[in-house]
Amino acid sequence: MDSELPGDWTIERVRALSGDETATLLPLQRLVVVESAGQADYEVLSPEVIIDFRGLCLVRAAGDDDWYMGQVDSDGSVICWSSYGSDLGAAILGL
Repeated sequence: MDSELPGDWTIERVRALSGDETATLLPLQRLVVVESAGQADYEVLSPEVIIDFRGLCLVRAAGDDDWYMGQVDSDGSVICWSSYGSDLGAAILGL
């Protein structure tokens, strides 16, 4: 299954807002987790969209409107550290 951006979002719009002309949608077949500070365990997400830009990733999980910020690990998994809310534009800008 491939990532699909929500609503009227296009990869070109993501590239323009992020300032990264190489921004891309990543395949969903990978481990995606959210790490919480001070906790040994992590939450596994079932991604429905993964956007890679400027060395970072935004992930939206199935059944969740929030965008999680993270990065791709050396093994291809995505390690997220925080929710950036439900507004994709604000999440891209780090607001």
